[in-house]
Amino acid sequence: MSYFRVSLFAAFLAGGGIPLYVHLPLYATDVLGLSLSTLAIVLVVIRLIDTVQDPLLGRLADRFGANRPLLAAVAVLGLSLGFLLLFTLRPDTPTGAWLLAVLVLVFTAYSFATILFYGRGVELASGGGPDRHYRLAGFRETGTLVGILVAVSLPQVGSGAGMDGYAILGLTLAGLGVVMLVANRGLWPPQVKTNEARFKLSDLRDADATPVLILALVNALPVAITSTLFLFFVEDKLQLPDYAGHFLLLFFLCAGLSAPIWSRLSQRFGAKRVLLPAMVLAIVSFIGAASLAPGSAMAFAVISAASGAALGADMVILPALFSVQLERGNVSTGVAFGIWAFVAKLALAMAAGITLPLLDFAGFEPGQTNSAQALTTLTWAYAVVPCILKLCAIWMVVRLPETPLATTK
Repeated sequence: MSYFRVSLFAAFLAGGGIPLYVHLPLYATDVLGLSLSTLAIVLVVIRLIDTVQDPLLGRLADRFGANRPLLAAVAVLGLSLGFLLLFTLRPDTPTGAWLLAVLVLVFTAYSFATILFYGRGVELASGGGPDRHYRLAGFRETGTLVGILVAVSLPQVGSGAGMDGYAILGLTLAGLGVVMLVANRGLWPPQVKTNEARFKLSDLRDADATPVLILALVNALPVAITSTLFLFFVEDKLQLPDYAGHFLLLFFLCAGLSAPIWSRLSQRFGAKRVLLPAMVLAIVSFIGAASLAPGSAMAFAVISAASGAALGADMVILPALFSVQLERGNVSTGVAFGIWAFVAKLALAMAAGITLPLLDFAGFEPGQTNSAQALTTLTWAYAVVPCILKLCAIWMVVRLPETPLATTK
């Protein structure tokens, strides 16, 4: 098994995940000139499209597994082209319709690549029990978080050097996609036997994977909300715009460094016992953020480090749990991870679709002088609501059965 190839591909995919949602609100308003409400509508429409297409993409991956090298190449090239169009080759007067079209390309390619990648992960870890799934997840999510680290920092680094940071981001991610095609050819052998059995939602239930899927949605919402509002909170509430890039780097650096630690702890103690303290750490971080006053740079740095470490556990353990259940239930991985990809993006869309119009309604304007009510709304949306959602996720983890979450020795 080539863990390096897994980490490398995960790093590329990372650009189409959380960083896109971190950059989009500020990019859409400051660079493209769109309103927060327009951006929210675009993201909600994309999620409606995903409702239909992600399971279909999963079925496509299952049905044409013999052509998997070609499918992977199409997904990677589509994502690379989308990055170029979004950040580098943007028109002089972009509209909401243009943004919608480009994001459909980006997220379709991202979904397809993710489905293929996670399905391949199940194959690589099969036969090794939960321990191998946790180990693979540790390498995969470490690569993911390294990729996130690069993607979130490039616009700030480029702007600091007097260049168009977003254009550099698009070029870098597109170039990395080309590297993927060459360096990771061995990651995509054709499937000797493709799964043509018709997938049913009851397959997930029978494999005890449905509770993990629902937990993943609820647990992803807090991170989705904070990712969407991060730059607004730092720049407008804390009034620390010059530190935004540093906080992002610290957040994802701690997430990346913690990922292999969470993986080893899960192998030793079982996922349930490790998830709970990680979730408590996230709640403590949310509470701390809600109480900060403007200019609290050191305190927010500590919060960024703690919440980043908590994110590392989420990104390692939950996909591994889902993979374990799919393998045990002999469930078709393509469609199953199509649904998993949809759930992950649904959380991000729900976060944007609810919080951005709410801020717009409260009179919040990025980069402007805002009223106390608007900043209070921002604080509640960024810190208090995620805390409540995380408590719901903890309740769901407590109710999960112990057996499917424990490692086998």
